[in-house]
Amino acid sequence: MFVHVETRRRSTTLWATLVLVVLCVASFVALALMPPPQRVSFLLEWGTIPANIFHGHAAFWRQLADPALLRLFTALFIHVAWIHLLSNLLFLVIFGLPAERTLGSARFLSLFVVGGIVANLVGALTLAGVRLPIIGCSGAVSAVLGAYAALFPRARLGLVLPLGLFLEFVRVPAFLLIGIWVLLQLLFSYAGPSYGAVVWWTHIAGFLFGMLFALFSREAIARRLRG
Repeated sequence: MFVHVETRRRSTTLWATLVLVVLCVASFVALALMPPPQRVSFLLEWGTIPANIFHGHAAFWRQLADPALLRLFTALFIHVAWIHLLSNLLFLVIFGLPAERTLGSARFLSLFVVGGIVANLVGALTLAGVRLPIIGCSGAVSAVLGAYAALFPRARLGLVLPLGLFLEFVRVPAFLLIGIWVLLQLLFSYAGPSYGAVVWWTHIAGFLFGMLFALFSREAIARRLRG
């Protein structure tokens, strides 16, 4: 279990992270209750299919006039494997809450959604022609991690370790937990084809987008904290 050690308290209502968690869990439960054929159809309908976006020179521009690019957004909330969902939500909560507290809920929600869309788009570009769906919010969570790394480069998080009958509380650099996230995504990259395409470029693009988003938000953050 992870416990965030705060360095500063700010009284505010945080709702974006909670909304995102609820949407992901509700989508997962609804998908799990579907019959297998209907589930496959749902994944193909609402996941990001690279071949549907980048197929020929004019395909991408044609889709700007229809709902097909909406799949870059809907794919963020689709998870088939519970361990994939749990790992995404765990890191979303650990890093998302302090990032949301600093950025504000509306700006944090924009970070998650736009970062996830950009990550899926880059992932689809690297897999142009592939008809396996890209699903899950890993790219969006990577954007959150990138923003956190830019906002709190020297942050340390509390880690509760079970040692026999006792629990030991230690502080570890946030980048260590980000490294654990990378290892988890590496594991998913081997199991990925069983439930969708896991694309490393989605994580890289999401992380870089998050860092840039945080850096360009510095003035807005400063005004918000002063207010």
